[in-house]
Amino acid sequence: MNASAHSKHGSCALVGAGPGDPELLTIKACKAIQSATVLLVDDLVSQEIVDFASPQARIIYVGKRGGCKSTPQAFIEKLMETEVRQGEHVVRLKGGDPFIFGRGGEEVEHLRAAGIEVQVINGITAGLAGLTSLGAPLTHRAHAHGVVFITGHAKPGDTGTDWRALAATAQAAKLTVVIYMGVSSVEHITAELQAGGLPASMPAAIIQHASLPHQRHAITTLHELATTLHTENLASPSVLVIGDVVQGVAAWAQQMPMPDTRQAIC
Repeated sequence: MNASAHSKHGSCALVGAGPGDPELLTIKACKAIQSATVLLVDDLVSQEIVDFASPQARIIYVGKRGGCKSTPQAFIEKLMETEVRQGEHVVRLKGGDPFIFGRGGEEVEHLRAAGIEVQVINGITAGLAGLTSLGAPLTHRAHAHGVVFITGHAKPGDTGTDWRALAATAQAAKLTVVIYMGVSSVEHITAELQAGGLPASMPAAIIQHASLPHQRHAITTLHELATTLHTENLASPSVLVIGDVVQGVAAWAQQMPMPDTRQAIC
């Protein structure tokens, strides 16, 4: 490791802020936020979580949202490196989990190549929190042998997911499919999944703003997923969950409304 990278005792941590509800932060994540002198914050991190930062901390918003003006990734990585070399305790605060579609891997690679070690603190990902909030598991031995997290958004120049191949595998292996960033391509995705062998009647859920007070959701089928998303006026950020585990969510939600029991933490 390059000794100069820590000559002023700077440090860097990639911290998962979870899906939004501050009570879903880990204790380790909360402590890291409180100890940061520089906090680099993603768009999807709620203000309640940012408020755990020290009043003396410098807050820098480095949002990255599809279809919106975004902070260039190279700028974020260089900023993290610069602040650590200046002796700051840098926390890169990312929605969900840093290593699930959060470009955490790219940031760790950049910093390690620069001789800077990085601590990674996991967060609860929206794909897990979303369906759990509706009272259903992602896996259930009667309905699913596993789960796959997948992005519906390919980077420029990438052909993206072979949805037909995924459908065949999910059907054969009884997998729940959780799709992130799939709203803008939902018509293509659902058509390809059906062409690949997933039944049109397969239960599906759309969960927008998972875990937050303004969370909204809809239960539908794979065939009606795109139509439901539009008629219910659901949009990003949403996760799409497709699989037999979604069965019974609507009935459970009607019988067991979830109270808001939030309390102060940390």
